Amino acid sequence: MSVNAKSGDPSDEGTQVLGSELRVAVARIYSRFRSERGEGEMAEAAVIVLTALFKQGPQSLTELSRRARVTPSSMSQTVNRLVAGGHATRQKDPEDGRRVLFRLTPSGAEVARGALATRQDWLEGQLAQLSDEERLTLLQASRIMRRLADA
Repeated sequence: MSVNAKSGDPSDEGTQVLGSELRVAVARIYSRFRSERGEGEMAEAAVIVLTALFKQGPQSLTELSRRARVTPSSMSQTVNRLVAGGHATRQKDPEDGRRVLFRLTPSGAEVARGALATRQDWLEGQLAQLSDEERLTLLQASRIMRRLADA
């Protein structure tokens, strides 16, 4: 069994093994990111919304739902809790008064920054334990994975 299948045939055994290994590795890393929480950090759904608003700015309920891959009704519950908790606000879209945009409050931005920092600290700690060669391999792999994701 060869992992460097050149044929590009998705039924090739090496490609299947590589695909399986990659799916498992990405899922486990994502799971670890989700489990790396600061003391008293809120639920993952709320953190996803706060970090999306922090990174991309104001967004509609539909945009947030798509990003989190949840239904609008589920996202509505999450943003209602964030608004009630003072972490986000609702405002009319200045370009389309029918749309509502959610924006971070200073409190929400602080929570988002903290969540991102906690996860980044964990990852940097893990990467620091690797050899220079392993880190270079991961750098090359991450570039390839981004290319796959953007295809």
